[in-house]
Amino acid sequence: MKVTREKEENCQVFLTIELEPTEVEEALEQSYKRLAKRANIPGFRKGKAPRAVLERHLGKDRLLEDALNELLPQVYEKALKDEGIEAVASPSIEVTQTEPVVFKATVPLKPTITLGDYHSLKLKAEPATVKNEEVEAVIEQLRRQHGTWEPVERAADFDDLVTMDVEGYVEEKPLVSQQGVQYQLLKDQPVPVPGFAEELVGMKGGEDKEFKLQLPQDYPRAEVAGKEARFKVKVAEIKQQRLPELNKEFVQAVNPELKTVASLRKQLSANLLIRAEQKAKEEFEEKVIDAVVDLSQVAFPPVLVDAEVERLLEQQTRWLQAGGGGMEEYLSRVGKTEKEIREELRSLATKRVSRSLVLGQFAEEAKIKITDAEINAELESIVQSAGGDKDEMRKRLDASQARLSVEQILTTRKAIQQLVEIAGGAKGAGKKK
Repeated sequence: MKVTREKEENCQVFLTIELEPTEVEEALEQSYKRLAKRANIPGFRKGKAPRAVLERHLGKDRLLEDALNELLPQVYEKALKDEGIEAVASPSIEVTQTEPVVFKATVPLKPTITLGDYHSLKLKAEPATVKNEEVEAVIEQLRRQHGTWEPVERAADFDDLVTMDVEGYVEEKPLVSQQGVQYQLLKDQPVPVPGFAEELVGMKGGEDKEFKLQLPQDYPRAEVAGKEARFKVKVAEIKQQRLPELNKEFVQAVNPELKTVASLRKQLSANLLIRAEQKAKEEFEEKVIDAVVDLSQVAFPPVLVDAEVERLLEQQTRWLQAGGGGMEEYLSRVGKTEKEIREELRSLATKRVSRSLVLGQFAEEAKIKITDAEINAELESIVQSAGGDKDEMRKRLDASQARLSVEQILTTRKAIQQLVEIAGGAKGAGKKK
């Protein structure tokens, strides 16, 4: 075996490996013995056909393919050992010629991370505030949730609830057909088609109307996206919402423990402040992490980004399936290919890999340790927040892989907390240990 280091860049080393004919021949002989035991060749019992007969029956390429599938991983591992190379992931291997057998291996190497001067990092968190308008908006939302619908004898207007029969066609093919459906007229409502609600404003009970609308290019049904749709609508009834008075009865309908409008406003304000504080905290953490990454020098092999893209795509697929759809339906709706989605995810994947490596390096330098007690407490928190059989959940989470995953999560959490303290100027934060 002859190994040549072609070059090293982007945390990858490029090797060209040429095999000795004797290595290949030995692998071919082993492959022959394996395949002969499985091949059904007329006139021969399994395992008894001569090699030349097996090669004619299966083809020499099939025999070589099987031999190399067994041989290349062994040769690759030996080449790494001989060259003193530590790979962090599986290589990309390409056989470039077969006589003699030569293959190229792109080997991903360990990332290199040099943290910047994060000790001098100083950032300011934005204060969490709640405006009166936000509280009033929640109150109005609650009034609508507790409101009642009453029939009216007038033309339909925005926010009304219309009961109607509707038929829609695209090139004489049915798009929608519903009888007695209720539809609220909301401005800029995208469903079923942008502009549909606006067409119904001004109609009265018992009236018919026909109109045309252009379907958007990103319409869920790709076969009609961008085409013109023709609608027939007959309004049966119009209702307007009567909102409850802002009084003690309304307050107690929302929360029986409260008695006054002022107490409701106070509670809503407190709840909004909690959310605002959590949001401000998360935004400050993001700001700090980005600043530390910007200060650092990070290099890693592209395979880490590829793996993160796969994780993001798998996560997106699970979300779609949970919503009753799937990736194919989503791609059709947005008019994109899976390859295009992967490319769109690449930027986010690169950012996530950079952040993970920097936080991991910081945790190592800061000597952050997680105790068994902390891991156990986090696992129990997961169990308590989950439904189903809690004892069975505990057994599954007690596996070493689950504990390792929780340890990594807690380590990252502590690393972020320490960096936030440093950036925020917390007393005693940032001292080297």
